[in-house]
This record gives sequence, C-alpha cells and structure tokens, in this order.
Amino acid sequence: MTAHETPAPSRERVQAVLYTPIPATIKHAFLVMWAAGFAVFLFGAVRGNGRAWQAFHVNWLFFTTIASAAVMFVAVQRITTARWSRSVIRIMEGFAAFLPFAFVALLLTIFVGNTHVYPWWNVVGTDVLKPEKELYLGHGFFWARSIGVFGALTALQLWYVWTSVRLDVGVSPDGGAAWATGIRAAMRRGFGDERRELHTTHSLQGKMAVAMALLFGFGWCVLAWDHSMSLDVHFFSTMYGWQVFMGGWLVALMIFSGLVRWFNRLLGAQDLITERQYHDIGKLCFAFTAFWGYLTFSQYLVIWYGNLPEETHFFTLRLTGAWKSVTVSVAVLTFVLPFFGLLSVKAKTWTPTMLFFAACSFVGLWLQRYTEVYPSIYGPRRAGDLPLGAWEVALFVGFLGAFGWLYSQFMDGFPKMRIFLMTSAYRDEVQVPCDVETMEPLPAHE
Repeated sequence: MTAHETPAPSRERVQAVLYTPIPATIKHAFLVMWAAGFAVFLFGAVRGNGRAWQAFHVNWLFFTTIASAAVMFVAVQRITTARWSRSVIRIMEGFAAFLPFAFVALLLTIFVGNTHVYPWWNVVGTDVLKPEKELYLGHGFFWARSIGVFGALTALQLWYVWTSVRLDVGVSPDGGAAWATGIRAAMRRGFGDERRELHTTHSLQGKMAVAMALLFGFGWCVLAWDHSMSLDVHFFSTMYGWQVFMGGWLVALMIFSGLVRWFNRLLGAQDLITERQYHDIGKLCFAFTAFWGYLTFSQYLVIWYGNLPEETHFFTLRLTGAWKSVTVSVAVLTFVLPFFGLLSVKAKTWTPTMLFFAACSFVGLWLQRYTEVYPSIYGPRRAGDLPLGAWEVALFVGFLGAFGWLYSQFMDGFPKMRIFLMTSAYRDEVQVPCDVETMEPLPAHE
C-alpha cells in the first residue's frame, strides 16, 4: 500500500447496505405532513391571505438555502479531493432532491404571490423608488434574475449529483425503489472501464465543482438581495448575501451530523461510518458556527459604527418591540449555545449533545429567516403582538414534509454510499490526476 492510499472495505460489504430501505412509516409521516401543510397554504392562498404567502416564503428561504448549500459542500469534497467523507457524503447529496420542488415554489412566489411577499411590487412604475432601484426591481428584470440564477444553479447541482451517483450505480447490482429503475438504467448505459470512468468523471466534476462554487456564491448573493434584503426597499448591505447563504451552509452541516448517526444505525455500518467521522463533522459544525457569528457581528458592527439612517433602521426595527426577543434568540441559538457547547471533543462525538446543538442551530436559523422577512413587511410591533402562529407552523410542517419525503425517496432510489470511491482498486489515483485519454499521470502544473 502506498502512502496516499486508504484502507478499503470489500465491495460485497458495502453492497450489503446500499439499498437498505428507510422505514415506510417515516416516509408516510413526511407525506402526510407535506399534504397537510400545503392544504392549509392552498386554503389561505385561494382566500388571498398574505400571511400564507409570507410563511411560504420564509420556509422557502430556510429549506432552499440548506439544500443548495449541502450540494455545494459535496462539490467542495471534490475540490479538496477529500477521502474522509466517502462513506457518508451521499447523505448530503440527497439534499439535491428538494431543489426541483424549490424551483417550482419560487415560480409560484414570483408569479402568483408577489404582491403579498414583496412590499415594493405595486410601487414599481411609480415615482416612489429611485431610478436605480426602479430599474433593478422592474418586474421583467426581477423575473429573469430569479429564474435564470436559481434555474442555472439548480441544473448544475442536479447534474453534479447525477455524475456522482452514476459511478455507484454502474458498479452495483440493481436495487432500490422502483420509481428510480429507469434513471438507474440510464446511468448504466455507456458505463465503461472502471478506471477510465473514474478519471473521466473526476475530471468533469473538477470543472463542475469550481463552476458551482462561483455560481453558488454569486447566485445566492443575488437571490438574497432579491428575495430577502429587497423586502426593506431602503436597506442595503454588501455582506447580506454571504450571511444568508452561510446560514444555510451551517445548518446543512448540523443536519448532516444527525443524519450520519441515524443512517449508521439504520444500515448497521459501524465499521464504515466511525466516531472519527462524527468528530470531523462536529469540527466543521463548530468552525462554521464561528464563521457565521463572525459574518453576522461584522455586518452589525459596521452598520452600527457608521450610524447611517438608511442602514441602521434595519437593525433598529429588529431590536425593538416584539421583534427584539426573536432577534436575540437567533444570536443565542445559532451562535452562543453551539459555539461554547461544541468546544470539547466529547460534545462533538456524543450523540445527545451534538443533536441538541444541531437543533439549536436549526431553530435559530428558521427564526433568522423569519426576522429577514416579517419585520420588513409588518414594521414596528408592540410586545405580545408578534405575527407568529398557525400559518407559520403549518407551512413549516408542509415544507419539512416535502423536504423529508423527497429526500427519503432519493435515498431509497440510489446507493446510500459512494461504493465506487470506497472500494475501487483505482480509488486513490484521483490524488494524482490522469489524462482521460491516455490514462497517464498529468504534470503537476496541469
């Protein structure tokens, strides 16, 4: 064994757990949640209830940033040629199943629910906005940005996951949910020599991963400006987009930390998923908790210190009246508790503590999405007069059900681990890229 190789389980061992199904009761529960939540939404939307659309939008922002950031994290594993995550990263790839639904939900918001979500919608074309914002928020330009940016990012992320899953389907016996039979057959068509497939896919994914990183960073800045920051038409911050999508990144990792433990038990894969990986994921959760806190405080500090009315009013509103308790809760749940709680190794590896801090971040980010949207629409509110109730709970349940059901369908339809990169005799050749035509190692500068 050379220095750059890693120990590998047998292919038969990994095949034994690839298609272990998720319990039907869990999938049925998610489906019922989806149906119930969206029945409530449909009732409100038909009656023209603005709260239904606003709760829809909060949950779209929350779940979509998480799903998109998860796939970006998968691509980062390719950019860094990571080996530690090969047995667990499919758990993150499954988040991509939510993205087509998120795209349809975005279309509904911008074409049907626009007047309920975007306070500026009916003032475009009047003299209320400055000429620059009048141009930027013009309906046609807004629609084109939303569809173009999120559509392109969704397509690229789905394509990336397809290329990853294809390798595993190509070297595995057919199995899994019947709905994906045709997709798995399409993945197998044209699947060739294992070594050539490895290097061809690795080379393609390297280009796609870098393109995705650029599109993800730029695209989510634009989406955050358009669908979150613009709700307060007079506010602007150059750090806003980063703070929005890194929140999704952080909570995607927190969810990952819990799902890895759950799948380990479901699959009986303690020899394939180890405590060392729990610790690695916990360290990532701690690091990005610190980074999220840094971004959030840096944005606040610069605005507070500059003391410009067009900027400070955004935080003044959220730190007064009914909104203050929610804003403070965001800081405590998303930063203070996880940061100090995850300082020790034991807290990162012991399941109860890791799940507790993951839950804190999850709830904290949802509340942050809430404070991004609702104060800009409702303005100052007295203590005890918070618009947080049945609509918000129902839509959260509906989106959680949609996310969970789509995710479980994906995980049951395809191999649950990267069996190719775990067991291939050529798995560690990716550390020294080869020419995909000649199979000869490339010079370092290429």
